[in-house]
Amino acid sequence: MLKDELKKISPLLLTAFPVVVIDQVSKLIIQSSIQLNHSKPILKGIFDIVYYKNDGAAFGILKGMNSIFIVIIIIAIGFILMYYRSFRYNSWMKISLGFLLGGALGNLIDRIRIGHVIDFIRLGVNSYWWPAFNLADASVCVGAVMLLAHMFSRKREHENLKNT
Repeated sequence: MLKDELKKISPLLLTAFPVVVIDQVSKLIIQSSIQLNHSKPILKGIFDIVYYKNDGAAFGILKGMNSIFIVIIIIAIGFILMYYRSFRYNSWMKISLGFLLGGALGNLIDRIRIGHVIDFIRLGVNSYWWPAFNLADASVCVGAVMLLAHMFSRKREHENLKNT
């Protein structure tokens, strides 16, 4: 029974676990190698490695609401796990949910452990910079794009079947 359950959740875990490990290790490296609120240009004007503390959400909104974010992330993880159980055969969906779970867990660990997330990737063009983010955020975006791509392709398949 346990072996069957592990087999069912292995795509989720094999995606989420490396995301969490790489995310957490990268943040530890940033903390030990860059001073807070400083940056190291990698591709001048395009890509910087920075060290920012973010106790809000994307774009710095809702600052200081760490407890609310912890609750929201825990609820999101619950939904991811419930949704995952409904996909028995679709590996694409399982992997996309693994990226979502890994990203959520990476940021949840930060919020519980240190009270904020560490953002360290900054992209832009000349002086126009996208807000800094981290690998957990990127993982959530990858998972969301994969999920949406799958949903749209399934919708298209369903419409094509209906029209034949």
